[in-house]
Amino acid sequence: MRVRLLKTEFHAEGIFRQRINRFVGIVDLDERHGGAGQRVHVHDPGRLSELLFPGNRVKLVRASRPGRKTGWTLIAARFEEQWVLVNSGLHRRISEAIITDASISPFGMLDSVEAEVRAGASRLDYRLVTAEGEVVWVEVKGCTLARNGIALFPDAPTSRGVRHVEELVSLRKRGFRSAMMILVLRSDAQCFAPNGDTDPLFAEAFNRAAKSGVEVYPVLCSCSGQGDICHERLIEVCRGSR
Repeated sequence: MRVRLLKTEFHAEGIFRQRINRFVGIVDLDERHGGAGQRVHVHDPGRLSELLFPGNRVKLVRASRPGRKTGWTLIAARFEEQWVLVNSGLHRRISEAIITDASISPFGMLDSVEAEVRAGASRLDYRLVTAEGEVVWVEVKGCTLARNGIALFPDAPTSRGVRHVEELVSLRKRGFRSAMMILVLRSDAQCFAPNGDTDPLFAEAFNRAAKSGVEVYPVLCSCSGQGDICHERLIEVCRGSR
């Protein structure tokens, strides 16, 4: 079911030129917005090589903090006929909008929502209490990579992601519900699978988690050129990925 989760006001569209490091890229803007060679903040630790390449179109917002070294923040990049959200700083707002809307939440009605809660050696994104009093631990991941209709996470090795999945397994063994919510940000994806070619350790941990009863909810989300970020539907885990 399509539901608008949040609205982002884009301030400029430009042409991506290069990624200097994980956090900084160079974008050419028109003269009204500073011209070519603008340094922009990249708020996503992934490689994003299929999205952030020389010549691709991107959407940005102005930096909200005066004096910041980068005057712009990158929000979305073009892929064929769609815009793809490439700003992990928005994942909390998106996931919270999904979780707190009982009409689309995988967890139904809730009594309470706590964010960034300590669990073992990690902090997980949410500790939920359902209307029936059941505790559910949730970790959220954002997925921007898809090939042949298959959404793939991660697009770069993630030891932190492996640790989070292992913590979910531990919680499940202790009798709690635990879940991964995958924000699938590619509207061409039909199902989700762990990216074993890029990170076999994450894929192994994911498959162990699914077999141990950790719930997996890949949520397809879209981003329009006007900045509307919408919940589209739940998609399945690809066959053979459990």
